[in-house]
Parts: sequence; C-alpha cells; structure tokens
Amino acid sequence: MENENLENKPEKLNMNVDVEVKSSCERHIKIEVSREDVDRYFDNEFKELLETASIPGFRPGKAPRKLVEKRFRNEAKERVKLSLIQDSLVQAEEDQKMTPISEPSFDIGSVIVPEEGPFVFEFDLEVRPVFDVPNWKGLKLEKPVRKFSSEDVDAAIKRIQTKYGSLVDKDAPAETGDYIVSKLVFELDGKVLSQADSETIRIRPTLSFHDCSINDFDKLMAGVKPGDVRKTKLTLSEDSVDENLRGKEIDATFDVSAVKKLNLPEVDDEFIKALGGFEDMGDFRDMVLETLNRQLEYEQQQTARRQIASQLTVGANWELPPRLLESQADREFKRAIYELQASGFSTEQIVRQLNFLRQNSKTTTEQALKEHFILEAIAESEDVQVEDKDYEVEINLMAAQSGETPRRVRSQIEKEGSLDVLRNQIVERKVIKMIMDAAKFTEVPYVMEELDEEAVDRAAGSVEETIPEVTEEEAKEAARAAAEGNK
Repeated sequence: MENENLENKPEKLNMNVDVEVKSSCERHIKIEVSREDVDRYFDNEFKELLETASIPGFRPGKAPRKLVEKRFRNEAKERVKLSLIQDSLVQAEEDQKMTPISEPSFDIGSVIVPEEGPFVFEFDLEVRPVFDVPNWKGLKLEKPVRKFSSEDVDAAIKRIQTKYGSLVDKDAPAETGDYIVSKLVFELDGKVLSQADSETIRIRPTLSFHDCSINDFDKLMAGVKPGDVRKTKLTLSEDSVDENLRGKEIDATFDVSAVKKLNLPEVDDEFIKALGGFEDMGDFRDMVLETLNRQLEYEQQQTARRQIASQLTVGANWELPPRLLESQADREFKRAIYELQASGFSTEQIVRQLNFLRQNSKTTTEQALKEHFILEAIAESEDVQVEDKDYEVEINLMAAQSGETPRRVRSQIEKEGSLDVLRNQIVERKVIKMIMDAAKFTEVPYVMEELDEEAVDRAAGSVEETIPEVTEEEAKEAARAAAEGNK
C-alpha cells in the first residue's frame, strides 16, 4: 500500500526557488522551473488531448499528434501554465517550510510560458512568521465567575422586553433613557460627509458610530424637545474607512423631531406565548438563564484569550505590514460577528462591540493576528482537528441567535467565502480550551455589562454598509430555536 502511494505521488519539479525576506510576514519569491519539466507537462497535456481531440477529417483520438499540437498549442500552453504555477507553489511552500496566510500577489495573465528555456515567474506572498511555539502549559489565569441570581434573570428579561416595547411621544423634555428621533448631519468645513433623515436614538452617556464616539451624549441631549437642534464636534477614528478623514474633527448636528419614551410590555403568559416555544414562565426563565451562562462562557473565553495572548505574545514583536492588516481586518470582523452571534448576544450588543472594533481596527487586527499565529502553531503541534460536527454546532448556535435556519446561515457563510474564518474560530476556541484545561485559575467576580452606550449602525464620516438588522419575526424564531435547543 505504501508503494502504491509513492507511485501515485506527483513527480517533483526540478526548480530553483529564490526567497527574499522583506519582513517577518512578507516574502518576494522567484521560481524557475526547468525546461525538462515544462516539456514533460506539455507532453502529458498533449497525451490527454490526443485521446479526446476533435479535428475535422479524423475520428476522435485518431488525429496525428503534430496536427493536435499545432491546433491546440495555445489552449495547452494556458493549461500547462496553470498546472506549473499550482504545483510549483505547493512544492515551494513545502520545501521552504512556509505557511501562507493569503493568496500569492501577482498578475497571472502576465506570466508567460516560453517556447524555449525555463519557466520563470515571481510574486509576493504573506506568510506566518517563523517562531518557536511558546510554553502554554500551566499558565496562571484569572477566570470571571458568577452564579446568576433571580435578579440577573429579571434584568435580562427587561432587556428582552425592550426589544418588544413600544415608543410613545413624551410631553416633557428628554431625560437619560428616553429616545429621540432626529435628523443627523455630519460635516467637515461645511461639506456634508453623511446624513440620516431619521434616526431613533436612546439617550445614554456615550453614543458610538462606526468611526467615532460622542462622550457625554446624555448631557448634550439633556432637556431636549421636539424642534430643538443640538450641535457638537467629534473626532473621527484613525482607522476610518476614508483615509483622508482619519483623525479629523467634524461637526455633528442633531435636528430633533420627536422625544419618546418606551412602554414595556407585561411579561405574562401571553407575552411568552407570543415569543413561542415556551411552556410556561419557568421554561422562559430557564432559556434566559441559559443565554446568560452562554454569554458568561464567552466572557471567560475572551478574558482567558486576552491573558493567554498577553503571556504568549510577549516575544511576538513581528512587524505586520499595513497591507496585511488591511486585508485581514475584514476576516477578523467576520470572526467577531460569528463569535458574538453564537454566544447569544443581542443585535444591540453586537453593534456596540462592532463599533468598537471598527474604531480600533488596526490595533485589534494586529493583536488578533499575532494571537492567531500562535494559537494556530499550537494547534499544529498538538494535531488539533476540525470535524464536520464542529461546524454544525457553531452554525446551529449562530442560527438560534439570528433567527435564520442553520441551512441559510451555512449558505450565507459559504457565499461570503468565509468557511475558513469559521474554521479558524473553531480551531482557536479548541486551543484556548486546551490551554485553559492546563492552566491554573484564580476566580474573580464577573461584573455584568453596564448599559451606558448607545450604538448606531452607521458611519459619521462616510456611507458604509450596515450589518443586517434582526426583525421582530427573526427574534421570535431565535427565541423558539434557543428554547428547543435547551430542552
């Protein structure tokens, strides 16, 4: 059996590989494949074509080789080029012991297979830095713990009530906790950067957007009434999408058309039946408690990850190129969404966290990449594998939160080409659990999140795509799915 595998293994290419180290993660690579191998690939290509080529005057597979070569030379050349590039890349990565973290950067159309001499092409490649796997066993970590009380469940239920509450006009001036309906206009030197005709915003101490935050927002809006206009200045993040706006101070105008207060529905049998999937109040409270415990588990994972990262990345002083950070930022952003959705956080909580990540994109991406490199190296050294059931578990959790079916969630991930992002998330979670199992813990109290920030899913400095909002029907479906999953 072993001999059969050796016989089926592709013949190694006779090639020279010149690697220029540009930085810890950047390589410029030049590959030169011998003429003998180029001719061998052409020979194999024409052998296949001889069996299927259709040429007038000859039956399929009976045309003379010289005629087939002449007629199909350009087609064969393109297929030979692609095969040589693919095979030489794989061999170069294995021989040079490189772990790519992105696709090779080069214009494949400009690569030419010569009629004579070796096949030569060069490209840039981003690779995982070379480092020794740090000692990860026996780390000393803090672990946030909390036995959720009936009061904690009541507070979580109130947050659920908020999603189903109704906004009604308020006759008195606005206070913290009330809502305003406002036109938003953001300007730089009198030029409008972005605007929203009508945005409903809850008054809290902080108001965040994709690319900035307003502190003391509650003070800015104190006593506001319909028809009032409030103005402030704010500074855009250094990680704003528009490079020309990074760090700029802009003017924000809030033209308030209404002040509203929130009327909460009664949490009774009728309410939980409307949500669906709950037999009684106890069943509903059990679901809420399960969600709180899942969020605590997420916080334990994140706290452990931060501590693990701070200890394991002490020597990770690699210089990560800006292009790499920009290309990986979207992947890290998607990974954060998947984790938050799978951990049962609400849309409001997710938007708040995503706004923070957007405003600190470079720093968070750089740290996340360093963590990923180390966790991936540990996974390889410990042979950590991802199985189909791991994807199913993760996707089912995301589906329960988003209100979509698992099939639709998986389809969307595949459509975005993000299964590898999900795979990385699963690998990292497994490695972190492995490190936690071998760690020495000191338990510390878990402090519940303070609801002092309102997050708006839009940018102030430019127009950006927002994350899809969860409709009321989707929220009901999520609650039903979560209840079924907890039975």
